[in-house]
Amino acid sequence: MRNRTIAALLAFFLGYLGIHKFYLGENLAGVLYLLFFWTLIPGIIAFFEFIGLIIMSDQAFDAK
Repeated sequence: MRNRTIAALLAFFLGYLGIHKFYLGENLAGVLYLLFFWTLIPGIIAFFEFIGLIIMSDQAFDAK
């Protein structure tokens, strides 16, 4: 079982590398983040995903 808090922390601190995507089992997205991290776009996306993970309920996260 994945932990929402850990996923949010990974998205905030290592999101530009896609580490949170690997943690959540979304390997293709994680590889794409790694390929394009030099553009800074994955970092921006990861920040918004961090916000989404913070405001998401535990039930919604578990259903995902």
